[in-house]
Amino acid sequence: MKLYNTLTRKKEEFVPLEKGKVKMYSCGPTVYDYFHIGNARPFIIFDTLRRYLEYLGYEVSFVQNFTDIDDKMINRANKENITVAELGERFIGEYYKDAASVGIRKATVHPRATENIDAIIALVKKLVDGGYAYEVDGDVYFSTKSFSEYGKLSGQPLEELEAGARISVEEKKRDAMDFALWKAQKPGEPAWESPWGMGRPGWHIECSAMANKYLGATIDIHSGGRDLIFPHHENEIAQSECANCAPFARYWLHNGYINIDNRKMSKSLGNFFTVRDIEEKYDGEVIRYFMLSAHYRSPINFSDELMRQGQSAVERVYTCIDNLHFLLENGAERELNESERRFDAEIDECRCKFMAGMKDDLNTAEATAAIFSLVHAANTLLSNDEPNAKAAVQKAIDTIDELGGVLGLFAKKGDKTLDEQVEALIAERAEARAEKNWARADEIRDQLKEMNIVLEDTPMGVKWSRAD
Repeated sequence: MKLYNTLTRKKEEFVPLEKGKVKMYSCGPTVYDYFHIGNARPFIIFDTLRRYLEYLGYEVSFVQNFTDIDDKMINRANKENITVAELGERFIGEYYKDAASVGIRKATVHPRATENIDAIIALVKKLVDGGYAYEVDGDVYFSTKSFSEYGKLSGQPLEELEAGARISVEEKKRDAMDFALWKAQKPGEPAWESPWGMGRPGWHIECSAMANKYLGATIDIHSGGRDLIFPHHENEIAQSECANCAPFARYWLHNGYINIDNRKMSKSLGNFFTVRDIEEKYDGEVIRYFMLSAHYRSPINFSDELMRQGQSAVERVYTCIDNLHFLLENGAERELNESERRFDAEIDECRCKFMAGMKDDLNTAEATAAIFSLVHAANTLLSNDEPNAKAAVQKAIDTIDELGGVLGLFAKKGDKTLDEQVEALIAERAEARAEKNWARADEIRDQLKEMNIVLEDTPMGVKWSRAD
């Protein structure tokens, strides 16, 4: 498998540090609000990467943090007249709900910054003792000039970065590019005891501390959105590698931005949507499909038109799955005929295309296209005119289920049970048709339609489905 490494700016063969095991850290949400679709993209993309690695047989230790203390949280908690802890607890719960709705599995560990203060303080102290950081009136800053490779992730030399940097009035750092590791307590803010007085962690240090605590000094994969490359991930590298004298992450993966109707998402433009907003109109699975329908490094444009297309695409797969199950129920236990052997070979070809896409830098666009090729083949080659060989139908069902599972798609099981009244009506209609009582048969069809049961007469019998 090849992955595009932001650090080296090229695709590289993925080889984990330890055979059969992958240590992966992905930046999680700041829990002061519901997460928006810009957040949803990396959450979905890197959940898919984790699924694929596990599908390949790796044991994946996946850590995704919760930032539950920062300026945004303090400001909102004050506005709502609640504690920061209460705010964090609420929106961590809401994160889990929204994440589940778009098929995001829980990480191996979801550490919170406030539950890892000891690890954060220990890391800051290590940097101070090593001469990489300094304290001024209770604030602790990392000295970027102490790390000769600063800027290697973003590809910007320190001199260029310094040119646009400024020191704000309240900051006491020595250099414009230095950044806060620990912040002295301000009136009314939550704070913890530290060697530098009461205070709280800076944003960047929490990820380094938690990655080190749960995964070790060097991890295999670190991921997040492109907006995190600088300064967040650049700063993580600097403080982690200075503290541990070891590479921090071997592969850095970053997803592209999301635009709304070809314009940058912005609250000021009124085109800012949470996942919960979108789910008022579209199922969470449609959102996930939309995110995976393009390559993760490419920018993606969100629009109502594209969501409608995604909804139709997802429905097309489920219709195919329903048709295949009907064919299986009415199939024949026999050897494959010539057309079914061609279909069997086409399934194998679709699987190969799926794997080729996923192995090429997690190209989910090609992977989803391979599934739709399989759906097209099923719709074209599997005939309703006579019973198909069950083996061919079962292989198609199993393959869609298997490949869809890697993407976190197409796994919903519809209600296939009917109550006694509906079953009796379907049986009565079958008798009416056998007796050529077309009027009664049509009357029952209309009655079932009012009950949201749609019937389709096929050479192999009646097929029913529930109307939306």
